Parts: sequence; C-alpha cells; structure tokens
Amino acid sequence: MSASAPPAARWPLLVAGLFIAAAGGGVRAADDEGAWGLVIENDVFSDTDRHYTNGIRLGHILPHNVTPDWLRKASDRTGLFPEHAAYRTVLSIGQNMYTPRDITIDPPDPADRPYAGWLYATAGISGRKGQQLNSLELSMGVIGPASLAGPTQDRFHQLIGSEDPRGWEHQLQNEPALMATYQRRWNLRPRPLGPFEVTLSPHGGFALGNVFTYANFGASLLFGDDIADQFGPPRIQPSVPGAGLVEASDRGWYLYASVEARAVAQNIFLDGNTFRDSASVDRLPLVGDLQVGAVLSVRGFQLAYTHVFRSDEFEGQRDNASFGAFSVLLAF
Repeated sequence: MSASAPPAARWPLLVAGLFIAAAGGGVRAADDEGAWGLVIENDVFSDTDRHYTNGIRLGHILPHNVTPDWLRKASDRTGLFPEHAAYRTVLSIGQNMYTPRDITIDPPDPADRPYAGWLYATAGISGRKGQQLNSLELSMGVIGPASLAGPTQDRFHQLIGSEDPRGWEHQLQNEPALMATYQRRWNLRPRPLGPFEVTLSPHGGFALGNVFTYANFGASLLFGDDIADQFGPPRIQPSVPGAGLVEASDRGWYLYASVEARAVAQNIFLDGNTFRDSASVDRLPLVGDLQVGAVLSVRGFQLAYTHVFRSDEFEGQRDNASFGAFSVLLAF
C-alpha cells in the first residue's frame, strides 16, 4: 500500500496486523522485557453489590520487538499515532458483570439496570513518543448467557457466603460484542514540590461499537517520586486510560486524582440488546467519573489501587456506582 493512501484505507491492515501479531506471525526476536498484568474491579471495596459489580482482565504486554516493522509503519500512517513512536502490542481476555440494585428479587425491578455479562478478548497497540501515549484497542466477544457471568457470580457468592443473585435468567440475550477504543494521554513536564514532583496529565479518546460508543475527556493530577514516565495504572474500559505496560527501569511511587466526562451514545448494558427485545432502561447521555489512587513501582513490578465514584448512568438510578480497582503488573 502506498504512503499516499488515505489513513482510513490503512485501518483494515492495522486491524489484521494486530491479530496476526497476536498469533505470533511475522515477528522478530524480542530483545527486551514483556509483562503480565491482572486488573480486578469490584464493588465489594465499597461494600455494595450493584450496577457494575465486577470486572476482571488478564493481559500480556509483548516485548517491543514483537511488534512487526510493517505493523509499526501501518500504525504511523493511520493518523492516530505520531510517526516513529515506540510501540507495544497488548493482548488480553476479560469478563464484566452488571446487576440491578437489588439482586434478591425475581423477577428484577424493570425500572432498574438489567442483568448483563460480557466476555471478551482484545488486541491492542500502544505508541509512545516523548510524553504522549496513544492506544488503539480492538475487542471481540459476547454479551449474554454465553459470557458465563451468571454462573461465575453464583459460584463466587457461594464461596464468600453472600446473597444468591436470583435474576440472571432475565439477563440480556446472547449477542456478538465488537468495539474499538482509542485513547491519547499527555504528561506535562513535572514540577518540583518540596522533595517530590507534581504534574497534570490530560487525556481524551473515543469508543465505537455495539458495546459502548462514547467520546471522553479528562485529566489526572499526579504527585510523587519519579513521575515523568508514569501514565497511570491499567484499567477496564470505560475509565481514565492507563499505560497498561511496565518498563524494567520503572521505580518510585505516586498518588493521583482523576476526573473524566463521557458523552455516551451507546451502552448495551443499559440500552439492551441491539437486534432483539430485552430489558433496558433510559440511558443518561453524560456520565462522570471521579477517582483517586496510589501506585507503587519497583524494578519490573507495579502495584496499584484506585477507587472510583461514578455519576448516575440511567434515569431513576437510586444510588451512584462506586467500586475499587486493583492491578498488578509484572515484567519478565
């Protein structure tokens, strides 16, 4: 494909390349570290059991040189990444669960959020140049009973002795789940504050698909030690974007507070199934997140906790959502 072709014409090449890289096709030998990352988000940290109640994601961040040269060049030409960025390929699998406020009644309250589960796999590419980090992620999966969210929550509640959820037979029906997300984040030059540093990190992006469609923007305030190269811990979308990778030289700690606003055009977990009748509620078009967290990085290891306060997402919602996000990243 010629260099003069429009950026949109290169998207199919980029999409195919991500999944070829995932299968290990056409790669060069790695000469630096990759990493594994685990993110667990759950409202048990807020002593609740409602709305977005659980998310888990396991990711593999491939070494730098596992991204093929031709995929790097294709990414350069999309217009979404700066030319000659330092790229990383990220592969992951995950599962999300959504429940109404009261899980003890059957049938569920029709005015409350419906039961829903989402099982997915993703292939993504991150490109960093200077203090800018850009990430494109493609997700494929399934919404509905095939996500296994119902049995997973049943088993977990049995283990911890919690109330049995009684309404999963009313969950959203099976539907293929496709989504692309793009995020850009900047780190402004850190300023000294006593023996430590402080910086502001604005971000913006979008999601397109039958799972979520939204535009988002926001900013994070970071305070700590050696924060120039910190872009935040990994998270499960929708959220304030994080780096999702660890460099072997990372060390230090920081505290942060973030705000984000999302203009939401589609949320299948509120709007219901796309092509079939299902439970649904009236989605609100604007959603905000406030979060605070702490990150500790040592050579090749990162541990983080974030607490999230989310505004109402649908009309008649009786309680704001609040949950915690715990992540561990380990380079090898």
